[in-house]
Amino acid sequence: MTAAGCLPVTEDVAWVRIEDGTAHGQARRAAAGLAARLGFGEVRAAEVGLAVTELETNLAKHATEGVLVVRAVRAVTEAAVEVVAIDRGPGMADVDLSRRDGESTTGTLGVGLGTVARLADATSVLSELGRGTVVTARFHPRRAPLAELPGEPASGITRPIRGEDVCGDAYAVHQEPGRLRLMMCDGSGHGPLAAAAARTAVDTFCAHATERPEAVVKHIHEALRRTRGGAIGIADVDVAAGTIRYAGLGNIAAGVVADGRKQGMISMPGVAGHQARTIRAFDYPLPPGAVVVLHSDGLTERWSAEGRERQFAAAPLGIAACLLRDAGTRNDDAGVLVGRPRP
Repeated sequence: MTAAGCLPVTEDVAWVRIEDGTAHGQARRAAAGLAARLGFGEVRAAEVGLAVTELETNLAKHATEGVLVVRAVRAVTEAAVEVVAIDRGPGMADVDLSRRDGESTTGTLGVGLGTVARLADATSVLSELGRGTVVTARFHPRRAPLAELPGEPASGITRPIRGEDVCGDAYAVHQEPGRLRLMMCDGSGHGPLAAAAARTAVDTFCAHATERPEAVVKHIHEALRRTRGGAIGIADVDVAAGTIRYAGLGNIAAGVVADGRKQGMISMPGVAGHQARTIRAFDYPLPPGAVVVLHSDGLTERWSAEGRERQFAAAPLGIAACLLRDAGTRNDDAGVLVGRPRP
């Protein structure tokens, strides 16, 4: 990744529900197969499979509503496999203890995290008592840092509606020093046509990301005329100025979280590509340490940041996974994007 530009593309390749023994091995096969397609050597692909087996086994044994998400992260010349384990279990009181081999706290994902941490190039654990645990692990083709895949200041996650293989929600991120631009699109309907509309929105955003958000929404509105259309939200986060300029069209929810409070941002009614009577942008303050969240209407807007200091202090991917777990209650495509601006 260069100093400025759209961040690497992340694709949620497989969502595997670990609710009973019927899914045993499915996530391991998906992760190992993805590693092979991304050019991982045989030994490294086997290590990815072993780590996923540890997570899969523990979700099956100990978690409630456990899910494993297998993701591809692609830059220009480099790629990685990313795995997210999500559960609604009792949570872990001592995350550091859970990383030691052979340790488990209240029968959750503790067992096996030591193995995962040794095999992965980067891991994180977000656990809240009474709510559940999110574990993320990223695997590079070789045990070495990748110049194009540093820790991102923003990350998202998408989930297709049951019965579909592709998700109609998509997001993109543009970064330059002191500035972060976030885009979330919810393609109308479900399936391949909705996904095609969202993909068009992503491509158009990346081509015009440095323009003002309301101008980018207009570009996307024109580009989506040849598609089903969709809902669009774009946040331009200026860290130096301490401001966010937001433009939304349709049912994209957006908010700023700081100090346990959520400040909503306004989207105008309409459908990008078909109906846009008014496209406007609004300015909001960016408090120090704030997190910016955009999500589709596959998540309810009723989630709260109150009392969730541990969650919103986590890495963006962990926050996004928690929000999808807790607020993604609708039978719909779901997507959430979280940015943590930094100078």
